[in-house]
Amino acid sequence: MSEITEGTNAPDFHLETPEGPVKLADFAGRTLVLYFYPKDDTTGCTNEAKAFSELADDFAKAGATVVGVSKDSLASHRKFAEKHALKVKLASDPAGDAVERYGSWVEKSLYGRKYMGIDRSTFLIEDGVVRRLWRKVKVPGHAEQVLEAVKRAG
Repeated sequence: MSEITEGTNAPDFHLETPEGPVKLADFAGRTLVLYFYPKDDTTGCTNEAKAFSELADDFAKAGATVVGVSKDSLASHRKFAEKHALKVKLASDPAGDAVERYGSWVEKSLYGRKYMGIDRSTFLIEDGVVRRLWRKVKVPGHAEQVLEAVKRAG
């Protein structure tokens, strides 16, 4: 797998959401904000999903669709979205195929213990090409940064 950088073609994906399947080709000629997050209903992931949801109308006005991806099940996504009134699509990647293709499955460390997990990362994709990417995302202010990048790109 080659490293994803700005200007490279976005890796293809086929994922399920509670609203139905979603794939890269669905966004041909359009803008997609694809963000990877570790786990439904944990503090950072909830704050990130809520921040993107609060700006969902602004993303839509700017012509972008926001899709969050984790390894959680569709049932977990449904519960998470209902509990927090989320307005973004949540895609399930239980096998981690898309997570790996986007380079977001990484070694992490907590209290000296090493383990594999999802790197909080976001990709701004226009017509199948990665225009911007953010790795090791810090949640506060991130959704606003991404929205500004979408507006500049558009």
